[in-house]
Amino acid sequence: MTQTPPANCEAIVVGSGAAGLYATLCLPEHYRIVLVTKDKLRTGSSKWAQGGIAAAIAEDDSPILHLEDTLRAGAGLCDRQAVQFLVENAPSAIASLLELGVAFDRNNDRLATTLEAAHSRSRVLHSQDTTGRAIIDILTARVTERPNIQVISQAFALSLWQDEQTSRCQGISLLCNNQITWIRANAVILATGGGGQIFAQTTNPAVSTGDGVALAWRAGAQLRDLEFVQFHPTALSQPGAPRFLISEAVRGEGAHLVDAEGRRFAFDCDPRGELAPRDVVSRAIFNRLQQTSAHPEMANVYLDLREIPPEKVRYRFPNIINKCQQWGVDVFEQPIPVAPAAHYWMGGVAVDVMARTSIPGLYAIGETASTGVHGANRLASNSLLECIVFAAQLRELQVERVECDRNSPVRVEWADWSEECDRIQTLREQLPILMWRSAGICRTESVLQAAISQVSAWHSELSELEISQCLSRFVSEETIELRSSSAEQQLKLAAETTNLLEISLLVLESAVSRQESRGGHYRSDYPETLDNWQVHTITEGNIIFYH
Repeated sequence: MTQTPPANCEAIVVGSGAAGLYATLCLPEHYRIVLVTKDKLRTGSSKWAQGGIAAAIAEDDSPILHLEDTLRAGAGLCDRQAVQFLVENAPSAIASLLELGVAFDRNNDRLATTLEAAHSRSRVLHSQDTTGRAIIDILTARVTERPNIQVISQAFALSLWQDEQTSRCQGISLLCNNQITWIRANAVILATGGGGQIFAQTTNPAVSTGDGVALAWRAGAQLRDLEFVQFHPTALSQPGAPRFLISEAVRGEGAHLVDAEGRRFAFDCDPRGELAPRDVVSRAIFNRLQQTSAHPEMANVYLDLREIPPEKVRYRFPNIINKCQQWGVDVFEQPIPVAPAAHYWMGGVAVDVMARTSIPGLYAIGETASTGVHGANRLASNSLLECIVFAAQLRELQVERVECDRNSPVRVEWADWSEECDRIQTLREQLPILMWRSAGICRTESVLQAAISQVSAWHSELSELEISQCLSRFVSEETIELRSSSAEQQLKLAAETTNLLEISLLVLESAVSRQESRGGHYRSDYPETLDNWQVHTITEGNIIFYH
């Protein structure tokens, strides 16, 4: 796998999570394909998925039951046709993963399933509690075997290359190997994951900075339902520890969610208690901490696994056991301290069932996309399924062969942007704290408006810096040779922070415009779910409208 980007190819996939890897494998094998990842392979959110992948394969289950559960969780905003497509193709998606070599857990000769919140049947397939990693490892191995696939790692996508007359997407610019270079392609597939890093508390990895959504928005693509962010109710809340997700499946197997007094408070909010939808459980925790703690943003509740037989815990959740032990928690002797954290972005780039965006030649899949299957609140374990089902549609992709030459690199002398980067780093640290306080689990208009003003000011400040001015000038087809690797890292910091600021503004503006509460969007000043707001929020450029 060479690291030198080619001048052209038939298709570029940006992102190496489950959606990007599977899409790369599904594209016709006679195409030259470039897979771009801004870190290394295996660094996205997919490998962190513990619970599993949902599919109606059991005798007492059916796609219609899976559809009904998904629609119910989506709080009136699911696209029924897209959900039907998802659930009907779920069994074949599982069969495809098995054929590739994914080893799901089994009960004797049958695939094992478990129950998760808001599912009416036990339909979540798993590989212990590291299902995402099991899938990613297999997909990565298969990708590296394909001679038609070139992986470009530690490469950052700066912008989309569009035809000036038609706006058709015809490639991307990349920051890599101490160069800014362009790759021409007739299909660009965005699979960059979500944007959890805009929040101070998130289960997402450091690479989840909303790059694909920002790229698409700057190119003029339609975005949809950006206000809907799912906050996972049970992330490890231990001083110094990352917000490691404690899987929904733990509660599905019988763990109790309790407060400091040992009381199962979730039943105060919903008769399903711990197994209510994630937004309900997250708000139950939020409200309980508001009532019982002087500093609720620093407090936690507890997840008690001692109700589950120890042998089942050891079999089903070895990764959770190990992670908790690393941070001084023995799950067999004490409950796990947990608190909500931003987990999944239901909104994204609007696409149809063929993964097509509103821009010809541009596609989006996985968490980057808004397919319509999640509505206002994603049903547990539908995300990995969505990655596989919709990425599989790219088998039908037909593009013409691309041939073009690359210009010789133009060497540019660079200034030292260290002082500017110090300021950018400060903004980078302040933004997630502001977003957690203003656009977190509970939102109000006054706080959202204040945040919009602040983030807008930061965005203007960043855009006026010399480093940002330099980035904005590189929109030609020239290859720019950088002075050093430090210049590359400084440019990446500026570009990635721009993406974070832009998607933060998009989330804030969508959130303030929706004057109701629904799914992952809760307004304490508009706590009711209203029939006249059963519409999608569409963002195109600086315009928001409803459909």
